[in-house]
Amino acid sequence: MNWISDWALPKIQTLFGAKKEVPDNLWHKCPACEQMIFHRDLERALHVCPHCGHHMRIGAMQRLKYTLDEGFQRIELPKMPQDPLRFRDQRRYLDRLKEAQSRLQMDDAVLVAHGTIEGRRAVVAAFEFAFLGGSMGAGVGEALVTAAKLAVLQDAPLIVFTASGGARMQEGAISLMQMPRTVIATRMVKEAGLPYIVVLCDPTTGGVTASFAMLGDIHIAEPGALIGFAGARVIEQTVREKLPEGFQRAEYLLRHGILDMVVKRSEMRATLARLIGLLREPERAVAEGEAGSAAAPRMALPAPENGGDAAKPPASPAA
Repeated sequence: MNWISDWALPKIQTLFGAKKEVPDNLWHKCPACEQMIFHRDLERALHVCPHCGHHMRIGAMQRLKYTLDEGFQRIELPKMPQDPLRFRDQRRYLDRLKEAQSRLQMDDAVLVAHGTIEGRRAVVAAFEFAFLGGSMGAGVGEALVTAAKLAVLQDAPLIVFTASGGARMQEGAISLMQMPRTVIATRMVKEAGLPYIVVLCDPTTGGVTASFAMLGDIHIAEPGALIGFAGARVIEQTVREKLPEGFQRAEYLLRHGILDMVVKRSEMRATLARLIGLLREPERAVAEGEAGSAAAPRMALPAPENGGDAAKPPASPAA
């Protein structure tokens, strides 16, 4: 044995022979333009494609972090009976539920937290679409009722971020009963004189759209969000007509008066803070110079139906 085999060879093997593990999630492909995006760039852009502006779906915890100031607190939601109907299709509903709970570290498809948005108090409920499609069962209904009660208790506005496929079929009539329950929850907030703001995210459909999601004082949507009750294919087969381009998308609904504004994710937090200021403290909002920006928020302008230039601002008068 000599110094080459005893010392030099192990050093060379250490430098060149060891395999480095490379994470497989460093790059993400935009589902709209199919461009590859580095994960850090995507996080800095709040999961909005820097190439085409497509707003990707994000989780409930990310919604809370992007919306509330640091130091917000999640609240523990009441435990509801699991699998009350002992439903089974290809798999037991209880197994699906436990799998989603373990994977996402959530009890059900909604997270509720309270804190501040740019210094203004708010209670926020956010849907997690990855949890059984954000479907609304007894747990989701109880979460929204709890959020409404907390908003009334704290004298704070209630903001709900929706992302759901509708009622949860595995809970049958129990899931349908959550529609009137959530409507009652919104009435609690309104009767207390508190703002109720709904942010419709991609997708918001079914029983969620048919209940509390369309009862807000102000309706906001992210660009390109799919919003509706039944699917476009079902509607086409029913009315036997070709639907307009962009039907059930946020911009289409804005043009037809269903939404109040379409706001980019990067501007959502500031927009919510301005709206809360105007609705809760109008004098302070005016004093801070927020009235002008909130009266004409950053939103997609409705395109004129006849293709003219009706959407252009009027020319300033000559001096």
